Amino acid sequence: MKESLILISYIVSAILFIVGIKKLGKVDTARQGNFLSAVGMLIAIVATLFMMDAIPFEWVVGGIVLGAIIGAVTAIKVAMTAMPEMVAIFNGFGGGASALVASAEFFKIYGKNADNADTTTLIIIMLSVIIGSLTFTGSFIAWGKLQGKISGQPITYPGQNIINGLILIVMFVVGYFAVTNMGGFLADTAEINMRWFYIVISIGLLLGILSVIPIGGADMPVVISLLNSYSGIAAAMTGFVLQNHALIVSGALVGASGLFLTNIMCKGMNRSLGNVLFSAFGKVDESAGPAQTATGVTVKEMSAENAAYTMQAAGSVIVVPGYGMAVAQAQHEVRKLADELEKEGVEVKFAVHPVAGRMPGHMNVLLAEANVPYEKLFDMDEINGEFQSTDVALIIGANDVVNPASRHDTNSPIYGMPILNVDYAKTTFVLKRSMNPGFAGIDNELFGYDNNYMVFGDAKATVSKFVETLKEG
Repeated sequence: MKESLILISYIVSAILFIVGIKKLGKVDTARQGNFLSAVGMLIAIVATLFMMDAIPFEWVVGGIVLGAIIGAVTAIKVAMTAMPEMVAIFNGFGGGASALVASAEFFKIYGKNADNADTTTLIIIMLSVIIGSLTFTGSFIAWGKLQGKISGQPITYPGQNIINGLILIVMFVVGYFAVTNMGGFLADTAEINMRWFYIVISIGLLLGILSVIPIGGADMPVVISLLNSYSGIAAAMTGFVLQNHALIVSGALVGASGLFLTNIMCKGMNRSLGNVLFSAFGKVDESAGPAQTATGVTVKEMSAENAAYTMQAAGSVIVVPGYGMAVAQAQHEVRKLADELEKEGVEVKFAVHPVAGRMPGHMNVLLAEANVPYEKLFDMDEINGEFQSTDVALIIGANDVVNPASRHDTNSPIYGMPILNVDYAKTTFVLKRSMNPGFAGIDNELFGYDNNYMVFGDAKATVSKFVETLKEG
């Protein structure tokens, strides 16, 4: 009876996971999907508690309470601008947890009768440890790049990809010894040689660092979604080791959805996953010749008041949010601006590029937090055809995703990346603190276009000035 109830609970949690992920695919149902997934995980945790017999119950409950407190405090206190960093850390903790659980199972086998150890189980344990440890350190490197603790530019050295490949091969060879050579290399004893296992963990941790270090800040949305997939795969493998159905299903869902999301991010930049992982995006190729950038062009500056009057007289405005909006925490002021413009009869829409910000869906999360109506948010493919008939395109802190150089400059690192066609609008306003380049480390030629005007300053303060001007007018 007990086993049946636990199995039913796992089935219910799996259904909630699937429905939750489905709802996460749309902005207007994302919050509901997140809630359903959380309920599913709660059911799975409670059901698993009834299976615990080796660990004192009070220790398990204590761990759950401590984790819940840390998670709740972190979620409440984290700034929306720091959400990508928190997601990266959570990915790391997920991978690390899977590696620890798999390691515990390996130690359990080592402490019992290694001669009767199931080879398939040992292989799955090894893969879980490899992927989990790689995800752990790789996620914290991604956190460091997003946080500014580590340079956001690609950190490379000659032969890096070859060296990483050799390290990967060595790790699998050592893993083979740990799984198949009971007693170690050229040894007669039947015990599992733990030295090989420790080497596997060390190499996995090292490879996580070396694989993310050469990736530039522009590719962080792809890296985060890929590491999220890794953490899910590691969890699913650990689920097979523990024979835990809920962990298998949830891990598989996270792994598969992460891979799909990674593919979407790659398409958003018109690049392959291999190009993201191995090409050091953002590093200028000096041998390719001079790129056509905005360096040396004359930009036109407009005051916040005049920009507000221009938008007030417009028939339509498309707002393009970028990471600059997140840094300034201007999303609430942007919603107020949209409300004021609509009072004047202006049609306002929001254009969201798939890789805008520093994690998948970053801009959607910020705008949803500011209660911008879901029906006003449009993906790039949905709204790109409307810029030609739009009076004003308001770019708030976006850079690479609106750079026209991607269409024609073959020397540009973003060449071929689909962009929002803001330059087709009658007038464009770009809100920036300075002329500094974006993640890709290149200038934006849009800044020198005849129909573009720069409005310099903090995005939140500038948009607040827009709102004040419209109210006074």
